[in-house]
Amino acid sequence: MKETDYWHRTDRLERKIELLGQAWAKRDFRLARALAASIRDTAIFAQQEEESLGEPVLRAQDFLAVNQLPEPWRRWAQPWRWVKVLVLDETVALERAGEPVELVAAFPADQADSLAREVRLARVEPKSGVLRQIPCQISEEQRRGAERVCRLAFLADAPAHARTLYLVFYGNPDAELPDYPTDLKVTGEGYALEIENDYYQAKLSPQMGQLERLKLKREHGQELFAGGEGHGEPPCIDWAHDYVTSNNFQKMRVTNWAACPDYEVIRGPVCVKVRRWGFPHSPVHPVFTPSRMHIFVEYRFVAGAPYFFKHGTMEMLQEIEIGYLRDDEWVFSGYSFTDTVWMTDDGKLRVGPVEKEVQENLWAVGFFHRVSRDAFIGLFLEHAAEGVQGLKHTGAPMLHYRWHGPVWSRALFHNSVLPAGAKLRQRNAYLVLPFAEDGGAERVERIRHQLMNPLLTAAGELPRGLRAEAPAGRLARPGEAGDSPIDKRRLWEALADCRDEQLYTANASVVDLGLIYDLRVRGDTVQVLMTTPHRGRPRFGYYAWGSGGNSQPVRDRLLRVPGVRRVVVEPIWDPPWNSSRLTEAGRRALGLKTGDSILNP
Repeated sequence: MKETDYWHRTDRLERKIELLGQAWAKRDFRLARALAASIRDTAIFAQQEEESLGEPVLRAQDFLAVNQLPEPWRRWAQPWRWVKVLVLDETVALERAGEPVELVAAFPADQADSLAREVRLARVEPKSGVLRQIPCQISEEQRRGAERVCRLAFLADAPAHARTLYLVFYGNPDAELPDYPTDLKVTGEGYALEIENDYYQAKLSPQMGQLERLKLKREHGQELFAGGEGHGEPPCIDWAHDYVTSNNFQKMRVTNWAACPDYEVIRGPVCVKVRRWGFPHSPVHPVFTPSRMHIFVEYRFVAGAPYFFKHGTMEMLQEIEIGYLRDDEWVFSGYSFTDTVWMTDDGKLRVGPVEKEVQENLWAVGFFHRVSRDAFIGLFLEHAAEGVQGLKHTGAPMLHYRWHGPVWSRALFHNSVLPAGAKLRQRNAYLVLPFAEDGGAERVERIRHQLMNPLLTAAGELPRGLRAEAPAGRLARPGEAGDSPIDKRRLWEALADCRDEQLYTANASVVDLGLIYDLRVRGDTVQVLMTTPHRGRPRFGYYAWGSGGNSQPVRDRLLRVPGVRRVVVEPIWDPPWNSSRLTEAGRRALGLKTGDSILNP
């Protein structure tokens, strides 16, 4: 078969499933495993090409030319060409400071080369009309036909009962990846991470990514952990999600994963997200491998916030009979706390044992110590079920649990049949602020009320008669306003001469393949941040210095640009490369047509 287009160069999902069936019938299990892995790779590519981030708050067509802004703002924002107007509305009379906001934004693809490099955010100060640049985070950037789509996250300040105006600038090919100050620090690889901000330090299990330890960053540094032997798996302080099968035969757990079946990690100055998903494992995996309940868990850690989030779903693909099911359980060894706290749907926090008549209507639970004031409190922001009745909001906290110490465990169903299509959802925040009996309850109540009523985001317009004052300095940093010591346009044109020789006849440069994340000029030195499509090709010197073939290595080609005396090629894996980074020329070179669907070719 001559390989002349995309579907000559790969195989459709349906064909792989057919081959898998044939291998299974022949009892060729090694081949079956290889085909199952290939099907997974097809799903990864389909996700890159097809997954939707949801309806954009800022649509692609919602934009102005920067030269339409008032003159002081226009001068400050040069040479950015385009701007979107974003409004935040505060509706429950709470003044907001550093509140995390995330939204989906879409941009015309021909107006930006890279949203990660080019997007900048500025807040309009309500009284003075001065623009103030705000650190922001671009993640999950996608190319969808004639649009680029991404998630935009930032920390917002907003007066009570007021509308706040923000401007989203983009469209500057000279822009470099921003480097914002943040208290959010991340170390580690994959999901084996340590994440900290000014309030806490969290450690995720290197085995399966569950939250293993949490250090409260106060003067005495209380550390929350679960010791002992667990149930054979590494002990964590977060034990959910899990369920017991019918007749109480065995427990199926995500903490039984020898490694995460699938995961994604998103890092940035505003938030860090660790997503993991798959089917829970049996104590004797792979003897029992039911594909009945799919579990998704996301931790989200935020800069400058005394809390972190957990989002989770448990989705029934088939009818399943269970002994019991839990979606939130926290266990701590030792006795670091003296009292329990809890809240019902009335939003009032109480101290002491949970009253019997409200034990299935809990919306916050936790612990504190009367002397040290250390506290750990779970705030349940969303807890809902689709396709099944009888969801319970349980989880009364206990100060003493045999083998450990304090615990709460939210068990939702007992001896129940959950139908196919049922789905359980949760969104929780875990608060680590010190808790004082005098005023502590009101503080917790206010934080939960705020998180339950986030700022409303919408595309907006510039109001008439708006005061606009010139801010100090300018939006562009040195090298981003056409003032680079070496013309960046010539550098990008030079990089377009550098190909990947392993694509023998595909005329795709490292630029067309989307391998160049950033380009900076400092004096006569050029720094290139570069990735590769996957970690099977980790030797960046192949691209930087060449391999003796016909292609021009990145370093050598850039050194031929007048004024360049030194080239530094720095490898980078974050964020991971995906097919959305391909340019139109790159897609054509690989036989991918814009607008074609990998799901319905």
